[in-house]
Amino acid sequence: MARRSPWAGLTPRWASGRSRLRHMLTGLLAGLLAVGLAGSLWASPVKTWKVGTDPTFPPFEYRDKTTNQITGFDIDLIEAIGRQAGRRIELVALPFDGVIPALQSGTIDAAISAMTITADRARAIDFSRPYFQAGQAIVVRENGPAINGLEDLKGRRIAVQIGTTGALKASEVPDARVSSFDSTPLALQELANGNADAVVSDIPAILYAIDQANLTGLRISGEHLSSEYYGIATRQGSPVLASVNEALATLFSNGEYAALYRRWFGAEPPVLPEVAPGLEANRSAQKGLDLQLLLVNLLKGAAITLLLTVLSFSFGLAGGIGLAMLLQAPWPLAHRLCRVYIEFFRGTPMLVQLFLIYFGLPALLQSLQLPFTIDRMPAAVTALSLNVAAYLSETLRSGIESIDRGQWEAADALGFSPLERMRFVIAPQAIRRVIPPLANEFITLIKDTSLAAVIGFDELFRQGQLMVATTYRAFEIYIAVALVYLVMTTTASLLFKRLERRLRLPA
Repeated sequence: MARRSPWAGLTPRWASGRSRLRHMLTGLLAGLLAVGLAGSLWASPVKTWKVGTDPTFPPFEYRDKTTNQITGFDIDLIEAIGRQAGRRIELVALPFDGVIPALQSGTIDAAISAMTITADRARAIDFSRPYFQAGQAIVVRENGPAINGLEDLKGRRIAVQIGTTGALKASEVPDARVSSFDSTPLALQELANGNADAVVSDIPAILYAIDQANLTGLRISGEHLSSEYYGIATRQGSPVLASVNEALATLFSNGEYAALYRRWFGAEPPVLPEVAPGLEANRSAQKGLDLQLLLVNLLKGAAITLLLTVLSFSFGLAGGIGLAMLLQAPWPLAHRLCRVYIEFFRGTPMLVQLFLIYFGLPALLQSLQLPFTIDRMPAAVTALSLNVAAYLSETLRSGIESIDRGQWEAADALGFSPLERMRFVIAPQAIRRVIPPLANEFITLIKDTSLAAVIGFDELFRQGQLMVATTYRAFEIYIAVALVYLVMTTTASLLFKRLERRLRLPA
């Protein structure tokens, strides 16, 4: 019978210690995991509200010049509302005419953008109780025509911000030529440059913009046109509305709203109603989309788009041919100047070029006491043509240089002058080769004309924006706009393919 070792069943101390350490670590990890799971299950993190705003409407919402952060009275107010409601605010910068479509699609939870409470808007979205009393006014040049009210604007040029109640007021003036811009400062610059007779917009924004932008020579004319109220907008039926109204009521009662108002406007706030006057009485079901009006407006916009495209492409092609010829000439200085031109217009956004020609150049010359204004049609055609010329010059140059050198030598041997050689031998072959890239540039230009909307051009895309601003039917309207663009580009593509077949040499 074997004797059992006295050490059997015993574990060395070092092994026992390691085992205890393992058990301790396992227990610690299990505890941490349990705490984490409990936290994820039972903790209630602060919910975030995505709030849309158009940061081009000081002093209500704008970007700080030093920090580039969105600030303003509206921003301070919505942050205070968020604190009262226990919500974190995430600001989403949007163009003003895109705020209501963003609410309807659920992209944002609320919007605060100095938005006037109107019955038309209330058919598409919900509004909080009013938080600010404002009104519309007319701005004119001090040395401009005598204008004291809307009746004096008949047949005159009016600049407005798209989608605003000022734009609605201007549209009611008989025979007025209304130009819509993406912001009130741009509309005021249009007036200062002499391209408009008046601007209709909100009084606080007008006063702030004139003061901060140093737009001398402008003044508010006549009496205020209306008294309006701003509200915070939400999607229809959203539970966010009740929380916003409750927080607003608290801010009104505890004095925090009054403190914000005094800080931004240096005055005591007026007493605000709980419901905007006339809202409930005028509120009804949402209007349907007038398809006939939509078709008429889109066809008008398409005609302007095609006119811009044809003019800009024609002038751009002529300029591109000239640049391509200079690049082939034996003049080094001409080469360098052409290169500077091409790199500038290819290397800077077309939008910047439009702003420079339409807004910047007149402002610069007028600051030098040189009276100068430019209409939007020549400004748009000039900017687009200069840009197209830069691109087409490289396309044409590559087409010319692709011709076999033997063709050049044969033309020289036949006694052709350089101009005759280019006209009768090189150019016909080069044009056949560059038809496809020319077609691409033309089709691209059809779409690029939409950039002219920023200077108040009512081309196809702007016509769609104007319809959305009054009907709030973004999806249907922009689908229609896209289809019209598709018809135009497809037609252009087919025409260029037909031209290419006609110019093709027989096999």
